[in-house]
Amino acid sequence: MTDIHRTQSTAQAGTTPASDSPDQAMDQALDWLILLENPSPEQTRQFHHWLNASPLHGAAFDKAQAIWNGPQIVRCAQSLDQRKTRPGVLARLRPHWRPLATAAVLILGLFSFSNLPLRLQADHLTVVGERQRLQLEDGSKVLLNTNSAFSSTIDERQRVARLYQGEAFFEIAANRGQPLELDAGPVRASVRDTDFAVRYLDGVAQVRVQRGDVDLRATHDDARVRLTAGESIRIGPNGFDRPARLDPAKDLAWVQGRLVFENCPLGQVLAELRRYYPGWIINNNERLADVAVTGNYRLDQPLDVLRSLAHITSAHLEEFPALVILN
Repeated sequence: MTDIHRTQSTAQAGTTPASDSPDQAMDQALDWLILLENPSPEQTRQFHHWLNASPLHGAAFDKAQAIWNGPQIVRCAQSLDQRKTRPGVLARLRPHWRPLATAAVLILGLFSFSNLPLRLQADHLTVVGERQRLQLEDGSKVLLNTNSAFSSTIDERQRVARLYQGEAFFEIAANRGQPLELDAGPVRASVRDTDFAVRYLDGVAQVRVQRGDVDLRATHDDARVRLTAGESIRIGPNGFDRPARLDPAKDLAWVQGRLVFENCPLGQVLAELRRYYPGWIINNNERLADVAVTGNYRLDQPLDVLRSLAHITSAHLEEFPALVILN
């Protein structure tokens, strides 16, 4: 609690360094959230002074406040509250379990400012570990996967959508008018009466077609590819890779709420699990990274998956709020 009290002293004094960064603003916003649970009139005045001192402060406080009741906070808080500790320590921590859990989530960068502008443009967002089902104005259905941002505009004049980040599965309704045009980073997809998935992470897109056809165009050089049912393709900074065969049971398992791995290196499995776990997953044993893993797991229980993986690889698992370490 020492660092929190030290930061709060700065906030209460109303000082605002000119070199404030987004991360510093978020740290201060977290402190104010804690302080404002029972503020004095002077603290309220100081808070408004801090809020008006910089546009970063307002943006940081809005973001911190928006996630205050989010599922990650609840899970981390419950984990902290239930964790065994020395007598008396938990009693002192319990009044602060929610702020501490919030701190854990924010510090881990799950809601970083790096992607805040694009997420503010989105109509629909999912946080880490969340999936969301949508129905568009034309009857098309969308399943947003974890940590995704999506928007659409569908009316008599246009049918356009954009996946800003993350992953989505689309069931596009038949339409005699214009096709749906979907932008996802380096690629634009044009579709009618089609079921397909798009994943867009770290500047690379992956398109997988389950039913129908998808016409693709690379945004940087106008190259074009048509994918048919059972095909998959990757689009990176250098354009299209060769189309590959789709394995729906594995490649689209997430649509059914599963994660399926076949002889996959544990390092890759952990990388995928990090997309669903609201915290850090750290592997301190480099030899584990190349261990081949085969399994079929529920994606909404990433911690249980980690426990299972630790058991089958004989790894030692240490669990903390928002943090898991493999040794």
